[in-house]
Amino acid sequence: QVQPVESGGGSVQTGGSLRLSCAASEYTFSPVCMGWFRQAPGKEREGVAHINRDGAITYADSVKGRFTISRDNSKNTLYLQMNSLKPEDTAMYYCAADDSYACYSGSWSPSSGFVYWGQGTQVTVSS
Repeated sequence: QVQPVESGGGSVQTGGSLRLSCAASEYTFSPVCMGWFRQAPGKEREGVAHINRDGAITYADSVKGRFTISRDNSKNTLYLQMNSLKPEDTAMYYCAADDSYACYSGSWSPSSGFVYWGQGTQVTVSS
């Protein structure tokens, strides 16, 4: 399916780790541009980390040094390794993918938006 499917969410204590996965297939080309977003109750959705077709990565300042985005191109699977988790990381985490021409041609940026969105996986960090 084209729609990404997230997994790996759960509940951990402060300082713990989780690894999120996002699987999808049937894009028009590979690798595509992908990213992780999160939305906490009462807050706007925010970008967490993104990776473009060439592998260039961007992180939100709030997760730099703690989160690592990676992917397995052979499996069209995106990962988010989250370490040193904090209560403020509690949110629904969404995976997004884009196989537009902008991504293919290299003109894509995270602000370009994403075509496909997953249903989300909940991450809860307790103090």
